[in-house]
Formats: sequence, C-alpha cells, structure tokens
Amino acid sequence: MHGLLAAVITAAIFGATGAGCVAVPSTNCYVFDNTSHIYDFSSLVGQLFEYDDEKDPDLVVRFCKDIETRAQTGYVDYGRYNSLNYFIASAGTGNFLQEYFNGDIRNCETTYDKLGRTAQVNIICGSCPNGQCVGGLGCICSVTYESTCRVLIDLALPCVKPGLRVFEGFTVGFHPRSWEVVYNGMTQVGYEKSYDEFSFSTEQRDVTLYLTAVASLSSLVQKPTIKVSPKEGLAVKLSGSGANGSPPTTLSPTMIAVDWRCEKARDKPYEVNITIPVLNYAPVQFTFAKLCEHSQDERGESLRGWGIFGIISCILIVGLTLSCVGGFIYKMRVQNLRGLDAVPGMAILSACLETASGGSGGPRYTRPNEANDHFVNQATWEEQTASTRRTTATSEKTYGSI
Repeated sequence: MHGLLAAVITAAIFGATGAGCVAVPSTNCYVFDNTSHIYDFSSLVGQLFEYDDEKDPDLVVRFCKDIETRAQTGYVDYGRYNSLNYFIASAGTGNFLQEYFNGDIRNCETTYDKLGRTAQVNIICGSCPNGQCVGGLGCICSVTYESTCRVLIDLALPCVKPGLRVFEGFTVGFHPRSWEVVYNGMTQVGYEKSYDEFSFSTEQRDVTLYLTAVASLSSLVQKPTIKVSPKEGLAVKLSGSGANGSPPTTLSPTMIAVDWRCEKARDKPYEVNITIPVLNYAPVQFTFAKLCEHSQDERGESLRGWGIFGIISCILIVGLTLSCVGGFIYKMRVQNLRGLDAVPGMAILSACLETASGGSGGPRYTRPNEANDHFVNQATWEEQTASTRRTTATSEKTYGSI
C-alpha cells in the first residue's frame, strides 16, 4: 500500500509539471523542503487521521482541511488549514510543519488576534518514533494539549520522493509588478500548456513580459529559448534585456519582448513554448497559444512605402523653399521689386484673382509702389483732358467762337 501511494503521488507530481519544469500544483497542499524541492500532497487532501484517547476527546485531522475533537458533548474545531505561509519545512524533529488557525473561540476569546483555537501538525516522513504507522496511509503518533486553546500533533506520513527544485521568488508577468505567468518559480494555471480558448489574437503582433527574482540569486537566470509547434508558419523573435540574459531583480525587472508574425494561416493556434534556464534549478517554462487567421507581412515592408513618400516630400519641400528664396532675392536685386511683387508667382496669382473677379473692368490688384504714387491715374487724366480739348475746339468752330 505504501509503495502504491508513493507511485500515485509521484505520478501526479510529474504528470502535472512535466519532465523539465514545475507547474503550480492543482491544490494548495504542497510544500518546499530546505533545498527548495517541492513535495505535493494533493492526493491526501481531506484524508482522515483519527486518534483515540481514553482520557481526552478523540482527535481527527482532515489533512489540509481542518482539525477537530469529537466527544459525546459535540465537536470542537481546532483550526482550519491556511495556504498562505503555514505549510513549511520544519526546523525541529519533523520534516514539515502545518499551522491551523481560526478554530472555535469559546473560552479562547483572549487568544492572540482572537484566532480562537489553533493547532500545529508536525509531519514526519515515514513511521512514528515508537514504531507505529508501518505501511498504510500513516497515522497520528501523539497529541499534546499545550492549553485549552492549542494542540500539538505528530503525524507520520509515507512522504513521496521530492519533486524538482524550484527557483523560489522568480516571477514573470505582463506588467513590472505582476506575476500572471510564473509565480514563486512555478508556472501558473493556464500557461503550463496551450489552450485554444485563451489564445493571443492574430492582430496582436507582440507581447511584453517582465521578469523579477531575488537579487542574491538573479545571476543564475540564463538566456531564454523558444520552441514553436508546428515549426513552420509562425515567425517568433525574442528581444529585450531579459532575452539577452541580464539578471532580473525585484527593484529592476528585466523585459522580454516576444514579436511574432503569422506567415501561414492555420485553423488551430500555434504553440509557443518559452524556456528560461536557471543554474542548479529546474528551468522555468510556460506556453502561449497564438492564433493565425491570416498571413501577415513584415513590419518593415508595410512602412517602406511611407518612408519613401516621406523622403520625397522632404526633398520637394526643401527644393521649393530654396526656389522661392532664390526668386525673391533675384527680383529684389535685379528687377528692383519690393514687397509682395518680389514674391515668385505673385503676378500669376494676381492675374488669376483679377480674372476670377470679373475681368479687366473690375477692381484690379494695385501694386504697393502705385499706392504711394501721386500720379497713379495720370495717363487716364491726360487722355480725358485731350478729349475735352478736342470737343471744345469743335464746339467753338461750330458757333464761331475764338
């Protein structure tokens, strides 16, 4: 029975994590030993361990659930399992230590932070010191009541072989202070393998990842590698400080920019597996799914036409500016024109405006030098005077006047 249980739990661990990486277990009933190797007790969640005592009420441990005492007067709860930081490696006689908090508060109202009754479970891998629990699922070795509100329990279990060594404190997320992809060195649910319903869309040409690690161990992080399945049809490139192997820290995260382009359309998403090696630890792996509903051109090709257009536009603008300046200087110095008359093309613009305003009979554009001339209409006046003189002379001859 002991060997069968060990085989089942070991298969569960490696089935969930794969051969070369560590994925977060399916339950919160797991622990790291003093060498950062993971032990997954998910198969024992809710397992009952009873301890019969003639003097005290019977005690029952529901593994990774709760602890209670049972008597004819009823049940008394001695705490519930908390998954935060209360399943740790033991520094005492046992191998691991669990804490159970927030039990019944009756007659324990003055406990610290009003946690009520609490319990501590010392997990011993193997059998009890007195030789109990040989084989089977394990048993409770001893129960000690420190007070009415706290109980200490020694529990012997057939612990499985340790899993992979986890790089604790390492995170990967989509923001500098997030860990959606990897948390505490373990790949989170949804990224341990590709899921069609959680694929990145075709239009999303890139995604940025941020890496953090404990500063004292950050130098162990190596350059990431990628593997695409199928191999052809999706072009993937990694760039950024994280892709170059720069050590990440919690204060200065490094960045990995994943740039992917669909070369061939496909009904099913592509699988993009990214592996980050860590010296002396299991590598960190996670997988993205990328949709390719249609093929895409390289970004350089789409921007090349705009680049050529911009260069030609700049050349034309500079050429026109130099021509206008040169023509302006030429008309001022050679043709002695001033003001708007010296602007190249102003004569053509004036003619167009005069034509549009009704031809030669309408108002015309007056040059600046004509506006200051006292004899602007001298020619017209002279013509009118000559005409008047001729009319007078004719009239004199008609009436005989001198």
